[in-house]
This record gives sequence, structure tokens and C-alpha cells, in this order.
Amino acid sequence: MTKAAALPDTPRVDDYDVIIVGAGPAGLTAATYLGRFRRKVLILDGGRPRADWIPESHNTPGFPGGVGGRQLLADMDRQARLYGAERRAARAQSLSRMAERFEVTLETARGDLAGAPAQVRARFVLLATGVIDRLPDLDGMEAAIKAAKVRMCPICDAYEAIDQTIAVLGEGDLGAREAAFLRTYSPRVTLLHLGDPAMLTARETLDEHGVEIMPITLADLAVGPETVTVARSDQAPRTFDCLYLALGCEMQTGLATDWGAAHDDDGNLIVSAHQETSVEGLYAAGDVVRGLNQIAVAAAEAAIAATDIHKRLRALSR
Repeated sequence: MTKAAALPDTPRVDDYDVIIVGAGPAGLTAATYLGRFRRKVLILDGGRPRADWIPESHNTPGFPGGVGGRQLLADMDRQARLYGAERRAARAQSLSRMAERFEVTLETARGDLAGAPAQVRARFVLLATGVIDRLPDLDGMEAAIKAAKVRMCPICDAYEAIDQTIAVLGEGDLGAREAAFLRTYSPRVTLLHLGDPAMLTARETLDEHGVEIMPITLADLAVGPETVTVARSDQAPRTFDCLYLALGCEMQTGLATDWGAAHDDDGNLIVSAHQETSVEGLYAAGDVVRGLNQIAVAAAEAAIAATDIHKRLRALSR
């Protein structure tokens, strides 16, 4: 009796009700809600969330004494896992449709996962991929951010900079807008302008707000956990209490825009009142969506999206 030839291995594909792409505040909030709705949820963790950079937040609801971004994310992760959310260290490489389900091809972010499938499927996908801040190529940048000498969100923490000597690093009118905003908190705000002076068209606005303009190159700037210093050859060194970055950010929207999802001129995804993109079944929440980039807003959008997804899953089951 001849032995039957072995069949080729069939790639394993795990099925979920919802796949959440991103493990920041939006993704983890959605996972908690969906877990409590008794849904099978997978969180894809493709790397360090933006919130992990926060030394201490004082405008996150429920934390009057402040909370660090890393601690907040750890608590939110623990909460999501209490209700059965699964989390994998993998990036969503591509998104495709298989009948009525999405299929996500995975790329492991931190080493191979033994036995893990290369694809996962779900009826709905929620993008909570956020944005990546553009950081200047300077030594000591991460240490300066941890020490709150370099900051990225004046809405989040300008209150802590009241009456300090503040610098804003930017190119063009984005830096000008941020510098003008910060005049609410301090009379001493300086725009450190990079690049072509012609890019800065809002000089009259800066003059009205009493913002000093200082053209510099990155070579003139030094940052660290103790100081922020500008040393130009034509003047004495200047020190600042803190530096705000106004260099923009990169939207992490490729999975949606590859499908033709609607977005605005800045790349923010446009969503419905229930956080669904223009691609049926594909939702988005958090910084990747148009609006205010705040933890509280991300959590609210995630709650709205998760609840709508649950309602649609109930309707499908009937």
C-alpha cells in the first residue's frame, strides 16, 4: 500500500469580529468597549504610540495629579485584556477583501511570532494608527522630550509653561500659528524659524502678538534634559525654558487611502458621525481623523466607533 503524498501546508488565518490597527489610546479604548460587548478583538501593535512620549499629562480627564503616557497606556492595555482583547506585536502591511471580510497581511514588528499566522480576518477594521511627529535630527532629543524641555503639543501642556521663556521651532506659518497661540501663556515667545524666510507669510500676525522671530539653522540649536540653547555666530547664546516643535507630522493613513478612503488636504481621514470612513466597514479614530489630537477625543471617537460596530455585528447575526 503506497503512502499518500502529504498535502502542502495551508497558511493559517485567524478570524475575529474586529481588528484594531494601533495600540494607542484610541485603539485600546475601542478594544475595551468591544471586549465588554463580548466581541472577539485583535489589537495590532506596530510600534511605539505617540502617547508613549508624554512625560506627564495634566489635561487627561480623571488624573488631577497628572499621568505619564507610558503608565496610561499600560493601564489601558491591562483594562482591554481584562475583557479578552488579544494583542500582537505586528504591523498591518496590507488590507484586502475576502467576500464580506477584511483580510490583513501582517509584518511582525519585533521578531517573528512562532506559529502566528501571516494573515488575519475580520468583518470590521478600526484604524487607530495615529500620526508620527517630525523630529529634528538633534542629539539629546529623546532625553529632552522626557524631561519636558522639548514639547510637541501646546494644547496639552502650555499651561505648565506659563510665564516661561518659550521657543517654537518651525518652518513657515505652522510655527507662526503655534507661537501666536502660546502668547496666551507667556509674554516671552520666540519663533526659531528654519529654512527660506519667504515661507513665513504671517509676520504681521507675529508682530501683533509680540512674537520675536529668530532665523536659525539646526546647527545653531542644542537641546538636552537641562537646557535649550541657540548659539548663532552673530550674537550671544540664548537659552529657553522649553522648546515647542512645530514641524508637522506624518499621517499613518496608507491602509485606508490605498482603498480610496476620503481625506482632507492635510491627509486626515474623513469619517461619518459613527467614525466610518468612506470605505464600508473600515472605521477610524484618534489622531488619524480630522479634528483635535487629544487623548480624550481619541477615546471618545473609539467609543463611538466600537458601539456602532457592535450594533452592526448584532444586525448581521440576526
